[in-house]
Amino acid sequence: MADRQLMNPELPLVLGGNTFGWTSNEEESFAVLDAFLEAGGSHVDTADQYSFWAPGNNGGESETVLGNYLAARRNRDDMFLATKVGGWDGRPGLSAENVKAAVDDSLTRLQTDYIDLYYAHYDDESQSAQQLAQTFHDLVEDRKIRHIAMSNFTPQRQAAWIAAAKEAGLTVPSAIQPNYSLAHRSDYEGPQGFGALAEQHQLAVFPYASLASGLLTGKYRKLADFEGVAREGMLEKFADQTGLALVDSLVQVADEVGAEPAGVALKWLLVKGVTAPIASARTPEQLKPLIAAPNVELSGDHIAHLDKASEAYL
Repeated sequence: MADRQLMNPELPLVLGGNTFGWTSNEEESFAVLDAFLEAGGSHVDTADQYSFWAPGNNGGESETVLGNYLAARRNRDDMFLATKVGGWDGRPGLSAENVKAAVDDSLTRLQTDYIDLYYAHYDDESQSAQQLAQTFHDLVEDRKIRHIAMSNFTPQRQAAWIAAAKEAGLTVPSAIQPNYSLAHRSDYEGPQGFGALAEQHQLAVFPYASLASGLLTGKYRKLADFEGVAREGMLEKFADQTGLALVDSLVQVADEVGAEPAGVALKWLLVKGVTAPIASARTPEQLKPLIAAPNVELSGDHIAHLDKASEAYL
């Protein structure tokens, strides 16, 4: 992507890197990345904290795998790299001192001299909007990052950062990463939600948890299916009749259009106007329905059916 645009229009999908060094070892991660790039993808999302939660991990594993991949394949120009700061105990908070140290750490692990999209991962209320705007603008000036983004901030704090940057003539954030899916609509939709903010400020939107930690792949059809899975803690809030009813409706639509449930769930997000959903794959086989999502054909009736089926998550 020579122009370093935020999204490759050929494949409006962001590959989540949270599995790298966690559920996917390095060899498996390389295979997924190869398949993603071969399919026309380019935007890969990770964070400095991935995957500190896994037994034996400390954080930084995903970035390390990605750095090894870039070094082995020598294809940095083919990839749009997004990573984050502020969510890891190893580099906590968004003070200027911490952010500058964290970006250098990430660049080292990623084996690159720039990051295309750098997120403030979680808010740090000790920092004013003006301080945040200056800290991240300085990274752009130093050519360590190309674009600024925000995740897990309230819409009000995001708006304050944008206003502060504009007032001071600093680099304005260009993207947000909200939690948005058929199983999590309330924060995004509505007059005060992230969607309204994105529209007002022309922000790119890259939703995380687009498949609700795997719920929307269609593999969880009864309560027993939730037992003993790697993401049981994340999935347990969906382990009820409401969650199962949503999956049943999703599978019904998928069967009608001849697609996988995951592809339908991601296409629903694209229909709702997001720039590109983020989704992860442990293997190239798991990647196939994600890559196919932009080409899934959903009628107005299908969209209305999914809207109705997911009303409980508004």
